[in-house]
This record gives sequence, structure tokens and C-alpha cells, in this order.
Amino acid sequence: MTASDTCAQATSPRPTDGWPQAAALIAASLGFTVIQLDVTVVNVALRPIATAFGGGVTALQWVVSAYTLVFAAFMLTAGSIGDRFGPRRVVCVGFVVFLTASAGCGLATGTATLIAARAVQGIGAALLGSCSLALLNQTFTDPARRARALGLWAAGGSVALSGGPVVGGVLIATLGWRSIFFINVPISLFGLWLTWRYAPRTPGAAHRRVHLGSAVMAVTTLAAFAAAVIESGSHGFTSPWVLGGLALSLFTAVAFVRLQARTTEPMLPLALFRMRLFTAPIVIGTSVNVCYYGLIFLFTLLFQAHLGLSPLRAGLAFLPMTAAVLAANLLSGRFGALGPGRTILVGLAAMLAGCVALLPVGAHTAYPALIAQQVLLGGGLGLLVPPLTGLLLSSAEPSRSGVASGAFTAFRQAGSLLGVALFGSLVSSGHFYTGLHTAIWISIAAVTLSAVIAVRVSVNRT
Repeated sequence: MTASDTCAQATSPRPTDGWPQAAALIAASLGFTVIQLDVTVVNVALRPIATAFGGGVTALQWVVSAYTLVFAAFMLTAGSIGDRFGPRRVVCVGFVVFLTASAGCGLATGTATLIAARAVQGIGAALLGSCSLALLNQTFTDPARRARALGLWAAGGSVALSGGPVVGGVLIATLGWRSIFFINVPISLFGLWLTWRYAPRTPGAAHRRVHLGSAVMAVTTLAAFAAAVIESGSHGFTSPWVLGGLALSLFTAVAFVRLQARTTEPMLPLALFRMRLFTAPIVIGTSVNVCYYGLIFLFTLLFQAHLGLSPLRAGLAFLPMTAAVLAANLLSGRFGALGPGRTILVGLAAMLAGCVALLPVGAHTAYPALIAQQVLLGGGLGLLVPPLTGLLLSSAEPSRSGVASGAFTAFRQAGSLLGVALFGSLVSSGHFYTGLHTAIWISIAAVTLSAVIAVRVSVNRT
């Protein structure tokens, strides 16, 4: 951190206790909530969208993944922009882009225009996702208050994420599938007003620049990888297009790392990865997202295509998961005596139990037999996200909070993208339940890997 950065942080105005600080928390939470909502709310609209526009599983995967892909791909760039211009400005721009693109989704006339609008939504989501956490980090300087704020912030986002199918089901049943996108407009307008009116006006680091080459490489790496995995469901992994996409992704990933190592102003400082408290949350967050969001996508297909539930009933079928996420997020702070590492382990243990309990699921499994698994998966995720986020924030200096939070969210969204793309390809390329069981075993492996890492973090912090 330079002297100018230190001076700027010391003299910049911050919201006082009371309503201004609460308003900043609401604004940051709304930014996180609305973008998380759109990760899963579209899942229960897949059948109505397919009826309206046509297209198979691959087209529907792109409706889901175009948003997540761009969201993840632009996160690092958005984090750098946030550090450069200040999180308040970037959050405001993010709200504007997101609400405009949401209206475009609602007005889409075909699959192609819907996918394009979802991609633009992803840009707005990246701006909001990278900087809403940085906004909280600058608003709440007291560690105890910051921990409580993070719990509420995570609760809103997690409930929106797991409750997206519930909200989507109700909206589709009453107002039609386009309403799941139009609802973002008033929410974003309120968040925009709160941010502009009450968020701290901290200056950015004017000396930092956004590296265009790094941004292009990051976007290309994720886009090529996601496209290859999604298309493998239709063409197979031996297809020249799929192999070419994977090769391009690997090439640009290596080029990105080499560029970050050489440049004096890297988009993602590689030194951060030498810190265990930065790397562990990144790996754990990515791994559990592969499991959680990939399984949510398969749950949606299972509820509608195989159990024959309507969009409304399919959405309501996610209520146990939604309730579990909310309760666990709010209770996470009560596990403080365990320490963050052990709290994360408890959450991972619950998720692992939920995955193992899914193994007997088959063609004759009824919905009641899936409730306990939802509670374990949602409760586990809700329990581990707040301490995981707190660990990551404690690893980076304040002037790098945008890049750190951007990297965290980018890798988590990349995990979500991989989960939807990979698990969707597994069920579309063969028998649904065979693909489902393969996805469950992958999830078990991902959560187990996360638990091993969490054990190391817990041991080293005791």
C-alpha cells in the first residue's frame, strides 16, 4: 500500500453508526442478492422458455450459463475497476447495467436474444459482485461488526440463490416467465438509490490501471472452457470443437498467469496465492459451488421433467433448501467459538452427508425422499460461506479488497458454471439417472477435497 492509499483511507468519509451504515449494508446486500437470484431463478423457467422458443438441453444450458460465464469471466476485471475508481461508483454502474439487461431479458423475442441479454446481465453482475463485498469492507471497519454484516450479506445472497426457484415458480405461475427478469428492475433501482445516497465515498487508487490484455485472457479462458464443456454433451469430448475449446482455454490460462507474473500492476497478484488464508477459501468456494449449483440444476430437471412438477410446484420444492440456507447463515456467527476453520468443516460435513444420501435416488424416488438431502446441502453451504468470506477478507490489505473479493467471487462463479455445464452434459449425453449418479460422485469428491483443505486451515489456526 502506498502512502497516498493510506492517506486516502484515513481521511475518506465513512457512514456513521445507525441508518447510514445500515443503508450501506442493505445496498451491498441487494447488489449481492439480485445477482445471486438470477443464477438460479431461471432454472424453473426452462420448460416455459423451451415451450416459447424451442431448443434442447444444450440451448437451455446456455440460457443458464451465458449469465454465469460472463459473470465469472469479468469478475477479476470488475475487481480491478473497483480498486481503480472506488467501489461505490462501480456498484452504481453495475446496478444500471444489470437492470437494463434484465429488462432486455424480459423483452427477448427468441433464444438468441435471451442468451445475449443474459450475457450483458453477467457484466452488471460482475460489477456488483466484485464491489458489493468491497463496499462492506470499507463501511464496517470494526471486525465484530464486519463479521455480523458479512453474515447478513451472505444470508441475503444465499437465500436468493437457493430461493431463486421458489421465487421463480411463484412469479411464473402468476405473471409468466418474463416476470422473473422484470422483477430485477425495481430492486436494482432501490439498490442504486441507497448506494448513491449512503455508501461511503472512498476514493479509488488512481495510480492503478485496468490491464486490457489480462482481461481478454481471463474472459477467453473461462468462455472457451465453458463452451467446450457445454457442447461436449451434444458432440462428445472427442469432438474437434470441444478439444479445440479446451486447448484454447489452457493456452490463454497459461498466458494469463505468465502475464500476471511479469507485469508491475497485475490484475490478480500471484503473491496472494502464497497466503493460505487466501488460497484455501478460493479452492473450497470453487469446489463446493461445483457441487451445489450443479446439483440445483439437476434437481430442477428432476422435479419438472421426471417428477412432472409444474414450475410453481418445482419452485416450492426448493423451500427446504432455502430455509436451511437462511437458518445456517444466521446461525453461523454462533459457531464463533469453534473458529472459522472448524465451522467450515461442520458445513462441509453436512454437505457431504447430503451428497451421500442422494446416491440411492432413482426413477421411482418420490419427492419426500429428497427433502433431507436439500436441508443438508443448503444448511452446510449456509454455514460455511460467512467464515469462508471472513478468512479471505482478512488475508488482503484494504486497498486490494476489490481484487480479493473479485477473485473469490470469480472462482466461485466459475465453479457454479462448471457444475451446471458438466452435470448438464452428463445427463444430456446418456441416461438421466446414470448421469445424476456420476454427478453425485463428483460432488462427493469435491466436498471431500474441500474438507481436507479446511482441516489444514483449522489446524494451522489453533
